[in-house]
Amino acid sequence: MSNNTKAELSVNTDKFYNISQLRSQLWTDVKKKSFRLTKEKHENTGDAIKASISSLLKHLKVIEQYWAFPGIDAINALSTYLKDDEFKNLYNTTAEINRLLIGDGFRYNPFTSLQLISAKKNKKKSDLISAEKRRYFDVLMVDDLNEIEETELKQKLFEIRDPKDKFIYQLVVVRTFQDALIALQFNHNIQACVVRYGIHFKSKHSGGLLKPFTTSINKWNYEDCMESELAKILGETIKEIRPELDTYYVTDTAIQSIPDSVLQNFRRIFYRKEDLQELHLSILHGIRERYTTPFYSALIEYSKKPTGVFHAMPISRGNSIFKSNWIDDFGEFYGRNIFLAETSSTTGGLDSLLQPTGPLKKAQELAAKAFGSQHTFFATNGTSTSNKIVLQALVEPGDVVLIDRDCHKSHHYGMVLAGSTAVYLDSYPLEKYSMYGAVPLDNIKSKLLQLKAANRLDKVKMVLLTNCTFDGIVYNVERVMEEILTIKPDMVFLWDEAWFGFAAFTYVYKQRTAMYVARKLELKYESEEYRTAYKKHLADLKKKNGSEVITSMPDPDKVRIRVYATQSTHKTLSSMRQGSMIHIYDQDYQRKSETAFHEAYMTHTSTSPNYQILASLDAGRRQVSFEGYELVEKSIDMAMTLRAKINDHTQLKKYFKVLTIEDQIPEQYRLSGLSQYYDPKLGWNRLEGAWASDEFVLDPTKINLHIGQTGVDGDTFKNKYLMDQFNIQINKTSRNTVLFMTNIGTTRSSVSYLIGVLLKISKQLDDQLNSLNPEELKIHKQRVKSLTLDTPPLPDFSYFHDSFKSAPGVPGGVLRLAYFLSYKEDRCEYVKLDECAKLMDSGREIVSSSFIIPYPPGFPILVPGQVMTLEILNFLIALDVKEIHGYRPDLGLRVFTEKALNRQKSSSAMMGSSAMGMMTNGNKETKKVTKPAKTGV
Repeated sequence: MSNNTKAELSVNTDKFYNISQLRSQLWTDVKKKSFRLTKEKHENTGDAIKASISSLLKHLKVIEQYWAFPGIDAINALSTYLKDDEFKNLYNTTAEINRLLIGDGFRYNPFTSLQLISAKKNKKKSDLISAEKRRYFDVLMVDDLNEIEETELKQKLFEIRDPKDKFIYQLVVVRTFQDALIALQFNHNIQACVVRYGIHFKSKHSGGLLKPFTTSINKWNYEDCMESELAKILGETIKEIRPELDTYYVTDTAIQSIPDSVLQNFRRIFYRKEDLQELHLSILHGIRERYTTPFYSALIEYSKKPTGVFHAMPISRGNSIFKSNWIDDFGEFYGRNIFLAETSSTTGGLDSLLQPTGPLKKAQELAAKAFGSQHTFFATNGTSTSNKIVLQALVEPGDVVLIDRDCHKSHHYGMVLAGSTAVYLDSYPLEKYSMYGAVPLDNIKSKLLQLKAANRLDKVKMVLLTNCTFDGIVYNVERVMEEILTIKPDMVFLWDEAWFGFAAFTYVYKQRTAMYVARKLELKYESEEYRTAYKKHLADLKKKNGSEVITSMPDPDKVRIRVYATQSTHKTLSSMRQGSMIHIYDQDYQRKSETAFHEAYMTHTSTSPNYQILASLDAGRRQVSFEGYELVEKSIDMAMTLRAKINDHTQLKKYFKVLTIEDQIPEQYRLSGLSQYYDPKLGWNRLEGAWASDEFVLDPTKINLHIGQTGVDGDTFKNKYLMDQFNIQINKTSRNTVLFMTNIGTTRSSVSYLIGVLLKISKQLDDQLNSLNPEELKIHKQRVKSLTLDTPPLPDFSYFHDSFKSAPGVPGGVLRLAYFLSYKEDRCEYVKLDECAKLMDSGREIVSSSFIIPYPPGFPILVPGQVMTLEILNFLIALDVKEIHGYRPDLGLRVFTEKALNRQKSSSAMMGSSAMGMMTNGNKETKKVTKPAKTGV
């Protein structure tokens, strides 16, 4: 056997990010080698290829035990073809399996697909015909069955099926606790689990070929547990990692011996000798419940009813559209159904969003279950409105909110509406790429401790953070909440998860979501184990420090879990534009917040919500309940593939670089030491360890491409190259980066297209570079230098002017005061940027009267009432972006007049507001800065 053939028998798993990539490659290799066998004429070479295929099939046999299709039977059939030299059958069958796997064709006609590779004699013709119209899924059976028992069980379940069933499934049988976890990780198509009492723990397959892909299961190490306990623990574990799945328990023990945890974690309990009919019907009933879309289905039924419209909306039923001589093409474009479903009615089977009692109420309850919240509310005005609802519901004038300065503008405007005090938190800067990261926990705690020292901690109501950020920086949500609750045990958390709604549906990501952590902490602080640990912690501190005790654990008697998350469902999941959800996990919701929340919801929610948006939120919930795990994992897979392709490609590397973890997250925030997901020389690194420990991690689906070497800025690259030439849509740019995102709608075709587009652009850049004369080349190199080395420093938030501070010597200011003060034109004036430095040198404080928001980066550089500093001025001057909201190039910055500021200060003093006292800013007194640049915006 040749050296090459020997090498082919081993698999370098470092080349593959996940098991799906390896599985796909192995099936492709079997197909290619089978084809070679059909053409091979030399016996020696043919033997070598046969040996190679045999090895590949052995690898696939280890993998395929976790899937129903094509499964072990397929491997056995192919092995028989190989042994009997039936090379044509081997190739044809392998080619068909590849086709069905790549296109998911097996899901549309699973029995016909299985019949192709292992003929089943007892299939009815009606089953084969109707299977094409059914929803197909796998059921995981965890039981120590032998092969004969497994075959008999599958046959019995097959025989009791009704050809009219809307849903159809195949069994995947595994024998151990660890194999069950591997199957749940690998097989996205599993929708229900049946667990037998008394299973074994250890898998025979967690090492070897599968080891790189199964390290995460080591978290659940119950090897020393009694086998009688493992089924119960498995039920609990399934609810943790894939809570959407229905679980069933099979036992022979007496009813009185079944533990409460089994009754709570399993949907139903069966006895092994009972008729399988009930198990089968229960599985289908559980699927039907998840499949239910109360509002979407109600809207379909409403659209079918004949109605007479004597109400608003001439467009309803399409009457004003299809009868028109001038806009009938509008109806043809959208189709008739969207108009049949357009109505102002809240009766006739429909519901009111403002006070739901029917299908909308049920739809929101199902969404709460899917996302792990106590309450979920739909919004049709986007997350901009959701953010304002939550802020208005929870904070009031006088309350203090610690708010991420880089958050979406809706939060800043929400603060204006609420009238509360804003204490801005600064993120760490990434000046090389003209972007910000996220807010370090130490920064948050420092502000809290300053407020505590000033006896203002009782005023602090909320911490507001963006998770994940636009650029993919993800917080350690559990650590942030625990350490803040140690300082203030009743803190309210608002997590803006506009770009992170998808994260609830895969286990690694889920652990950094607001709702998951809220439930986890609630259970933790209510447990006796935590109380015991807390008492011991206090005793140790008192023994060490005497009566002065500063605890590093939240007090279980005082802590309250109050967590809110807003999500732009339409950004990362299936929903029409502006579809948004508010998720609540608040122990004090009914006691403290429910009335205020509903008032705020009424304030901001339209009395005429778009029913199509609401229906899409309902349907999108159904989708993630069944295939959220699969789709999210595939979007991560494609993101990783894209990262590797760009950084591996010689031509692309000339101009482009995908930013790595170490590029976007400083080392001090990466305890794991993970610096990149993919190394061109070493292959893939696992992300699980970093996501479990690091203060910040990088969401791989947010792909920042550094383009500084092109000599083209981000905005120009987006418009001139990506959009105008190739119709590639992206959202965010910086001076020298463009941001690509993969989501559950990203296809393999679109990833391939993007790589091809980047190749074409790189060739264009080659041609342009080669055509430059010496002077033009000098200019080009200067542009590259400007984009790669001469990046402007990113300013932190400065401070509020004395007129708008909430208290002397304490961080924070009242945006509302400054915002409404600017309504009077005689209190404001315009100042050109090149005049600001002279005025500041003369001792005047330049105070912004409006939000100044450059795009990019897309968040306020100045807010109403904030004092301009030379750092901020230099940044504004150095900006080379075309879009700056709140700034008029012809007039300059709109700022408060000195007279208006003095009057406001006097007015505040006369009102006796101690919150308007003087505050000395340390940086203001001591910090020296360079003179502003000469060029203007």
